[in-house]
Amino acid sequence: MYNKGLKGWLKHLDFIVLDLAVLELSFILAYRLRHPGLSIFDNEEYRSVFFVLALAMLMAELLLRVHSDILRRGYMKELLSVIKQILFIAAVILAYLFFSKISVQYSRLVVLYFIIISTVLVFVSRIVWKKTIIRLGKNTGSVRQMFLLTTSDIAAEVIDTIRKNSFGMINITGMALADRENSAAVGRVINGVTEETDTDSVTEYISRRWVDEVMIFLPPEYETPSDLLRDCYLMGITTHVALNFDPDRYYSYEAGEVAGIYTLTESVRIADGYDVVIKRLMDIAGSVIGLAITALLTIVVAPAIMISDPGPVFFAQERVGRNGRIFRMYKFRSMYKDADSRKDSLRGENEMSGNMFKIDCDPRIIGSGPDGKKHGVGWFLRRTSIDEFPQFLNVLCGDMSLVGTRPPTVDEWKKYETRHRARLAMKPGITGLWQAYGRSDIKDFDKVVDMDMEYINTWSIAGDIKIICRTVVSVITGQGAE
Repeated sequence: MYNKGLKGWLKHLDFIVLDLAVLELSFILAYRLRHPGLSIFDNEEYRSVFFVLALAMLMAELLLRVHSDILRRGYMKELLSVIKQILFIAAVILAYLFFSKISVQYSRLVVLYFIIISTVLVFVSRIVWKKTIIRLGKNTGSVRQMFLLTTSDIAAEVIDTIRKNSFGMINITGMALADRENSAAVGRVINGVTEETDTDSVTEYISRRWVDEVMIFLPPEYETPSDLLRDCYLMGITTHVALNFDPDRYYSYEAGEVAGIYTLTESVRIADGYDVVIKRLMDIAGSVIGLAITALLTIVVAPAIMISDPGPVFFAQERVGRNGRIFRMYKFRSMYKDADSRKDSLRGENEMSGNMFKIDCDPRIIGSGPDGKKHGVGWFLRRTSIDEFPQFLNVLCGDMSLVGTRPPTVDEWKKYETRHRARLAMKPGITGLWQAYGRSDIKDFDKVVDMDMEYINTWSIAGDIKIICRTVVSVITGQGAE
């Protein structure tokens, strides 16, 4: 996973500022509607909420990503996005009023009026601003003339993609098809775009036409035409070479600078730096709370473990973290002291397929009996996930995160195939998609890897919160636990 800084978050700064201004205006109008003739700034309780509103707006941006792909959204999707944002902000305001104990002096009609007014005004202002951006671009002559080099089997999809995401700012003037038969006549039309020339004559064609840019979108089996790139450079024409063509690959690309060297960065996930900071702050806050609970649990758990199997209360094991970093992971000890030495003799009973080890009836668990079927202290700790609580120390130290992928043992990691290693591109977590939506119900290691990659490639702060909530429910209900 690669951190690209704040640039991605700030690219919609205009919409963020617009929303904030409209929300504050909506709050003033809601107050005036309920209290005609009065100024909101003369009332201390309402004035404080005026500033809380700005904080709630920023929280909505960070957690809900309300402006992500905003220019691509239609009217209905935009309305749903606005409603989600406004309800979230209203919930934050109500929570503030409740915990600050000023809700009794506060009019509920102001909140209701605010929800209605802000929903209408934010929606209208966004639509107007989006249309203004596109219209200004067209009126200033910013529509770019593009020539496309691709293949016939993907041309229609490529053309649709460009048109859908360029907002009318790109006009495809013509194309060349790299897979055309030499005997075929030039002139094929795909999605309204005409094949104007063959691949050998592209330079001659674009040198005598109005062409601002050339898009080269070829499947992996085709070589990028270096001669065409050189000719476009000599003519001052911008070229774009499409990356990440393989639909089975989730890799992201970004041009930038690393330690003074200009690079093309390739990563399984390129994340906003701001999101990474928020995730770390969540980890710190969560680990502090988790360690406080761990201290209380130790008062009860420690005697139970020592009575059942005299020895250490905590168990430390080397695990593999982000990109192969070795660290010591801590748990309440739920197995007998000789558990590791007995592992090899039990490999034939492994319930998991692939590079993971798990037995339904594990005789190494404290109080499980010779056949592993009894329910003792160890079973209770694992069933309730209490044994995981000391891992909050790993989270506080930065070795782990609240949400991530399962950290493998060193011997598991050594058996990984190349494709398996990608699941270590992020910090391992106390919980993740596998724990929240499967736990012991999933026996196939490849399925675990697929879920880990899905988490990495779709990661978001809101997604982490959802997984944490889902994990709490799974632990309480015992879903998938063994």
